[in-house]
Amino acid sequence: MTVRLIDSLATTEPLAQIFSDESVLQAMLDFESALARAESRLGVIPTSAATAIAASAQAKNIDLASLARATLRAGTPGIPLVKALTEEVRKHDPAAAGFVHWGATSQDVADTAISLLLKKSHAIFAADLDRLQKALAKISEQHKHSVLLGRTLMQAAPPVTFGLKAAGWAGAIHRGARHLNESFNAAAVLQFGGATGTLAFVADRGEELSRVLAKELGLACPESPWHTHRDRLATMICACGVLTGSLGKMARDISLLMQTEIAEASEPASEGRGGSSTMPHKRNPVACSLTLAAAQRVPGLVASFLSAMVQEHERGVGGWQAEWPIIASVIQATGLAIASMAEAAEGLPVDPARMRTNLESVNGVIFAERATALLAPKLGRDVAHKLLEAATKRCMAEGRHLADVLREIPEVTAHLDRAALDQLENPEAYLGSAEAFRKALLLSEEISSDENVAEEEDR
Repeated sequence: MTVRLIDSLATTEPLAQIFSDESVLQAMLDFESALARAESRLGVIPTSAATAIAASAQAKNIDLASLARATLRAGTPGIPLVKALTEEVRKHDPAAAGFVHWGATSQDVADTAISLLLKKSHAIFAADLDRLQKALAKISEQHKHSVLLGRTLMQAAPPVTFGLKAAGWAGAIHRGARHLNESFNAAAVLQFGGATGTLAFVADRGEELSRVLAKELGLACPESPWHTHRDRLATMICACGVLTGSLGKMARDISLLMQTEIAEASEPASEGRGGSSTMPHKRNPVACSLTLAAAQRVPGLVASFLSAMVQEHERGVGGWQAEWPIIASVIQATGLAIASMAEAAEGLPVDPARMRTNLESVNGVIFAERATALLAPKLGRDVAHKLLEAATKRCMAEGRHLADVLREIPEVTAHLDRAALDQLENPEAYLGSAEAFRKALLLSEEISSDENVAEEEDR
């Protein structure tokens, strides 16, 4: 399966396959064949009819182009699908044709098909998220002592460690993945309600038939049909939005670290990836670009889905019809963002030496906060702040280090001895609880890497 050119920056090959015409059609047909098997097991329809229906319920037997045209006229894929399947069954077993779609409605077909597609997508998400979280845990452990500039409002700030930064990404992604996993499990459920959600067509066999049908399809059976109650799907769509936002934050950070004048980290290089049609020297942030594009698209799609939740009575007008393309787009965009960041993290080159160079290039002004903390108990916070504000202005104007300027200020030397000023610009001495927070993030989110496991075994 190849990705359509217009979607080539919006999905992955596996997800494009899941949401391909053939896959969507087969998911609907899987509902029809499972329904027939479940009903035959309970004696609702003859076993011979179920066998004939299952044999005919193959995507290759249905003309996709004709189905798409008929769907536009019918307002639902279920009606033309059932008609086409019935005709296919009739070719081989005329008597069985009358039992196609027995007791179901068109929305049962479409909604359950989406649940089946979501279940397949969930497995892809889980594998890529596992790759990503393990890679981030490994980076965090490897760079727990790699010190770099903190950056607030895009400006130099007191130091942090790259290990803490990576753990921050990992923590947010793990929390988002946990919520997404829960919402996937809640959303990938059977929809089987018949005309108005009572299954009156099968008399009092509705609950039993629902349980058997759900088991046939490998889906959870909800407490009741959910025709116009779209909260489960909405929760999953919102979880995709949150996770994609966290992935986008990671992508934004990496792309900024890749800037030529920063050059502290970069995406892994490979043939044909990240180049320029006119500038051979460039290594563009491709994975970050794809992830950021997804993070920009998904919020609008989330809003569209939430707007479509307001559906009328037992069958909606327009809201339900809006959902299919929204769901397909959100799932594929989220999956692309996960896969892109997993690829970036697994081979992320990090340059601690460059981090140190950039840190030293600001002449120690980022340690003004530290100097203020040392002087405030002696001079008062306001006085210390004003003194350091003037000192940092001198540093920037004269191109000198903060410690050197402070050595010339009597109010400072009266309270800070030579040793204190010599250590003022040592970044490792001003990391606070960075390492404790890094460990807490990884441990609380149960994120591990091979290095962490080895470290635990050594103990």
